[in-house]
Amino acid sequence: MIDLHTHSLLSDGVLLPAELVQRARAKGYKGMAITDHADQSNFDWVVTRIVGFCEEFRKKSDFLVIPGVELTHIPPETIDYLAREARKLGAGLVVVHGETIVEPVPLGTNKAALEAGVDILAHPGLISPEEVFRAKENGIMLEISARQGHCLTNGHVARLAKEIGASLILNSDAHGPEDLLEIQQAQRIARGAGLNDDDWEEIKKNAFTLLKTILERK
Repeated sequence: MIDLHTHSLLSDGVLLPAELVQRARAKGYKGMAITDHADQSNFDWVVTRIVGFCEEFRKKSDFLVIPGVELTHIPPETIDYLAREARKLGAGLVVVHGETIVEPVPLGTNKAALEAGVDILAHPGLISPEEVFRAKENGIMLEISARQGHCLTNGHVARLAKEIGASLILNSDAHGPEDLLEIQQAQRIARGAGLNDDDWEEIKKNAFTLLKTILERK
C-alpha cells in the first residue's frame, strides 16, 4: 500500500509523525506522504516541520516518507500561489482539499486546483466532466477516498474518470491509527466505487508513478 494522503497532529490528526509512520509500516505500507492541512496562516510552519521530520527520518530508515501538504478551505484564487510556495519550502507533494459534499468548501476550488498543477485533488465531490477532462490534460490525480463522508461520491468520481481517462489514486486520508488501510480493505473500497480488478491494478500503478515523479523532482 502506498498512501499519499495522511495527517499527523501537526494539523488535525492524533499521532506524532513518527508514530504515524511506524503504524503505517506495521500495516504493511510500502511508502506514504504526510499531508497536513494548511492555509495562509500556517502553511510555512506546517510544511517546514514535515520536511524536517522526513529529512531526519530518511537518514535512519529506508522506508519512504514524502513531505506534503493539503491546502484546505482556502480561497480558490490563492491555491496557485500557496502550492508554489509550499514546493519552495520543500513539499514534495501538494494535495488540495476538494469540493467534498460534506463540507462547505469554497466553490471553484476544484477548478483552481486543476489549473494550479497540484498533484492530487482529494475527494473532489460532484466534480464536473469538464474538470475531470482538465485533470486528465494536466496529469493531476483524482482521489478515491476512504474517509467517511468524503467517500460518498467515490462512485461518481470513478465513473467520470473511467469515461474520460483521468488517473485515479486511492488514499486513506488517515487522521488516526484506525484509518490506516490494509491493502485488502483498499481494494474493497475501490470495488465499492464500481471499479474492477484491472482498475485497481491501475490505481496501484498510479501511486507508484506519482511517487517516482516526486522523487525525480528532487
